[in-house]
Amino acid sequence: MTNEAERLAGFLYEVGLLKRYKRTGWLVAGVKAPESIADHSFRTAIIASVLAAMEGANPERAALLSLFHDTQETRLTDIPYLAKPYVTKAPNEQVTEHQMRGLPEPVAAMVTGVVAEYEGKASTEAVCARDADKLECLIQAIEYREHGNQNTQPWVDSSLAQLQTESAKRLAEEAQKSGSLDWFMRALNGDEDA
Repeated sequence: MTNEAERLAGFLYEVGLLKRYKRTGWLVAGVKAPESIADHSFRTAIIASVLAAMEGANPERAALLSLFHDTQETRLTDIPYLAKPYVTKAPNEQVTEHQMRGLPEPVAAMVTGVVAEYEGKASTEAVCARDADKLECLIQAIEYREHGNQNTQPWVDSSLAQLQTESAKRLAEEAQKSGSLDWFMRALNGDEDA
């Protein structure tokens, strides 16, 4: 059991890399200090739970899928889309399987199952989690544009094109019409019900 605990502690340290690894696509767009993979995964999990609730699916499951959707990037890093035609990478399920070697069986089974479900795209929760990944990218692109980076429209467009659920499409439409601090102004003015 000590060996399993040692390996599990190692996995937790490994996942911590996601707090330091930056999302590389934003570097291509010229964002000087882009979000980390962990930053992205956190808001993606929140969005996934919201989408799942709106779509009549399990919000907790969708959030869990989102939390693990990029954990393979501790070993692969965040490969920008521009590089994908030139780089052969192991499937996420394979990377996850390697990450889980020697971990306690319940943990390994949970994580490999979550990643397989996300990659399989078969459950409503997986569809919501995948939409959340794209919707989070769209929202982040809008925020970076509001902060002065004018190169983010391709990320908005590609994210929009990949959305599947009606809930995600409606939220994406609204996100494009409103500013990232509109909620703040409503709260300041006491107009939260409006």
